[in-house]
Amino acid sequence: MRKPKIDEIAQALKRAGTPFVMATVVRTVAATAAKAGAKAVIVEDGTIAEGWIGGGCARGAVLRAARDAIADGEPRLISVQPEDLLSELGVAPGEVRDGIRFARNMCPSKGTMDVFIEPVLPVPHLYVLGASPVGVALADLARRFGFHTVACAPAPDQPAFAEVDDRIEGYLLPADTPGERYLVVATQGRGDEAALRAALGSPAAHVAFVGSRAKAASLKAELRSTGVAEEDLERVKAPAGLDIGAVTPEEIALSIVAELVEVRRRGQLRVMREGPVEKERLGAGPEKDDAPEAGPADAAARPGLLRRAGDRLREKMFSTMPAEEQRQEETSDLSLLLHRRFCCM
Repeated sequence: MRKPKIDEIAQALKRAGTPFVMATVVRTVAATAAKAGAKAVIVEDGTIAEGWIGGGCARGAVLRAARDAIADGEPRLISVQPEDLLSELGVAPGEVRDGIRFARNMCPSKGTMDVFIEPVLPVPHLYVLGASPVGVALADLARRFGFHTVACAPAPDQPAFAEVDDRIEGYLLPADTPGERYLVVATQGRGDEAALRAALGSPAAHVAFVGSRAKAASLKAELRSTGVAEEDLERVKAPAGLDIGAVTPEEIALSIVAELVEVRRRGQLRVMREGPVEKERLGAGPEKDDAPEAGPADAAARPGLLRRAGDRLREKMFSTMPAEEQRQEETSDLSLLLHRRFCCM
């Protein structure tokens, strides 16, 4: 049986929605196990699915870089060099200079190898349940931020969505989705319970409900009475979006997209800060001290960072307003009522 080629492996991983890295040797100097043009497909757990990028002298540094690239989605170029050459350049192992991350080759061969690390990540999928004004605005805006948007609504409501990537008539969601899945229930009074029930029955990185806390609590009580598990109900973020004082459907959609980006990126930061991958799994040889680990700060310890920054900005703006504008601003709590009007119809 013919062994699959490296590009066939890469295409299969893409179709399956599995994140991976394509590592390509772009330059070698002196004796190295792999030569320019050598490639390898590396998956998230550090396994080389196919290909060859050299032995233990470089593999550890390459696999660490691959892990970081999958976590943050950024390509990088690494240069594995013997210690004497690094000293001549005045760089330390793990240092990044002019876009190149340097690593140490402590093997007797004393060769140099430059490797380009290119992450290939599945596109995150956003399922918008409901053709409300907020739902329509959200589907449109999220596409501009790289989300594959899927409009989920009854057939008569589908024309409200101008441009989306896919459509589902009703709320029957597929069992599997390539990449991460995000669900936002934006029915706003038209099929709330059915849509939220469908969302809770689907695996997702994030489930949000467009509506007030009171409305969400009422719906949860109804679902709880029909046997929906409490742990599933606790998955729902309500109201959806970051608290930016949004009023219009477009502003509310913006707050939701901001929250989706925050959830997604914090998840990537958490992966990066879990610590070094086991040397045995990575095959990390002598390069164990090539790169310093990320700082100890945990992204999860900053759950309200963006909201607090927004609060500080609003306070600063308020303090610099003329007295008359301050009085007008103090009476602007009506925006909360308008928000409920848009979100809780």
